[in-house]
Amino acid sequence: MQRTGSASSVADELAALFRRNGCVRRQNAHRVATEDWTRYKKGNELRLTANSEAELERIRQLLAAAGFKLARPHSKGKSQYRQPVYGSEEVERFLEMIGAE
Repeated sequence: MQRTGSASSVADELAALFRRNGCVRRQNAHRVATEDWTRYKKGNELRLTANSEAELERIRQLLAAAGFKLARPHSKGKSQYRQPVYGSEEVERFLEMIGAE
């Protein structure tokens, strides 16, 4: 992966990673309004997928360079890692930065 530090290259790299295998989970407004907080705890989340620990570290570097709060990554099986971005404001800022919405 490219190792430049300019804002546009960071956004371009994150956009490529998201488009390759990223996803967004949005909170269901109807469930928030009708269910108790103890039953429905889902929030807005964006996930980036890494195919190696080195790629996961690069994703974390890019997110930090773009000013995002780093959440704890988790593994999916033995060969993939997920790096989440939590919160509606953070998710919207990410999507706006990469031009996805």
